[in-house]
Amino acid sequence: MDADQVRTFLAVAEAGKFSLAADRLNVTQSTVSARIKALEEALGRSLFQRTQGGASLTPAGRQFQRHATTILRAWGQARQELSLPPRYRTVFRLGGPVTLWDRILLHWVPWMQRAVPDVALRLEGSYSASLTDQLADGYLDLAIMYLPRVQPGLTITPLLDDPMLMVSRPREGGDWWKRYIYVDWGDDFRAAHTLAFPEMEPPAVTVGLGTLGLRFVLDGGAAAYLPRSAVADKLRDGGLVQVPGTPVFPRPVFIVHPAAHADPPLLETAIGGLRAVLRAQDE
Repeated sequence: MDADQVRTFLAVAEAGKFSLAADRLNVTQSTVSARIKALEEALGRSLFQRTQGGASLTPAGRQFQRHATTILRAWGQARQELSLPPRYRTVFRLGGPVTLWDRILLHWVPWMQRAVPDVALRLEGSYSASLTDQLADGYLDLAIMYLPRVQPGLTITPLLDDPMLMVSRPREGGDWWKRYIYVDWGDDFRAAHTLAFPEMEPPAVTVGLGTLGLRFVLDGGAAAYLPRSAVADKLRDGGLVQVPGTPVFPRPVFIVHPAAHADPPLLETAIGGLRAVLRAQDE
């Protein structure tokens, strides 16, 4: 089994046809067939049911699909570590939502570079569910997230509270409900929002990405609930204001990491760096 075989398997599973997978991978259809045959021989199971209409996953193929992405991630991780310059002894991977980068992660990087200059850093931006999966798969060493999923083998500890504020541009806070953009921050926020605004009509616009909601507020004059970390600079310089009379929703941020880490001292250093960055901002 090699990475090309696994990558080809995922391409066929997504495309549903060997020919389409070949086009996407920029190889011949015979190459795709040969790779899948070699993979099936290595696993001792048939992964696809071939028909005139295409190729569908067998039960064994569906089982293997759950592991294929992890295999590619591990392969990429190994290649990255082996290609590190000699001055680095290892690489440390941290993930977090994009909304927390400005406040935390962009300050954490130089802190780590001073504390452990012989460690390379890799940062991943994603949602909590994806970050949890990457931690469980061993692709991340540490993550900060809003809604961690309790899972065996992962340790979860509080980091800070990043409350949700209703914000708008100055002098546009009145009649905010006429310009309200609903940003869907997940089940917990949805429930709290419904309790706070039981008679609100469904907003005309709903978005699932906080950065998009911020753009509507800044460029379109909308009002929306956004994390304090995402709007702190704009609130300080007067570019945005908190809409008077609207409730604030608590939104805790957690540190999540494998309970058994390969390098506990390095992990503790990284966590200490996150807390040091936050202490410096509070001083």
